[in-house]
Amino acid sequence: MISRRTFIPRSDLPVAAARPGSGAAGDRSPKEPETATRRDVIAAQGPDAVAMTLTVNGIARMFEAEPRVTLAEALRGALALTGTKIACNRGTCSSCTVWLDGTPIVSCMILAVDVGNRAVTTIEGLIRDGNLHPAQAAFIGHDAIQCGFCTPGMVMSCAALLDRDPRPTRDAVLAAISGHLCRCGTYPHVVAATLAASEEAKS
Repeated sequence: MISRRTFIPRSDLPVAAARPGSGAAGDRSPKEPETATRRDVIAAQGPDAVAMTLTVNGIARMFEAEPRVTLAEALRGALALTGTKIACNRGTCSSCTVWLDGTPIVSCMILAVDVGNRAVTTIEGLIRDGNLHPAQAAFIGHDAIQCGFCTPGMVMSCAALLDRDPRPTRDAVLAAISGHLCRCGTYPHVVAATLAASEEAKS
């Protein structure tokens, strides 16, 4: 009868055949893996705070934060730009939407350290020379604001749409805000506000 004690000593034959230098088909070169020569190419950062510089609303801002800090957290914390709201913190509600090189993104899903040289625009950065962006003014005029958590993100997406297309259709507005969750149900007012801002641009 074959027992574990009698089987294990005999089972070393196929193992020995596969050892490097044995001449078997499974033989591998004794050279070190190629990745070993690439060691230290990317320097590790953290867990302590590291120095960062972000261009936010046209201004280079220097601060220190742990590498795990998201852009949304850096904006609200180290940079004290609290207009950007964090709601779900999982990239599903779009409340924390800002622009990255002019494109709306959810800022809770990108690390601040990964932003690099790209330009960040927040809700505060839409104001120019003391004047509100047409989307901001229209949101106020059409009562598209209730609890306020989703409002900055909604404005950022609608403002990006208007900058890209000053005369969007209703369907285009709905597409622009399709990723935004509003617990207060202000969607009809948001659409009306954006279309109104579009009408002002036409005149």
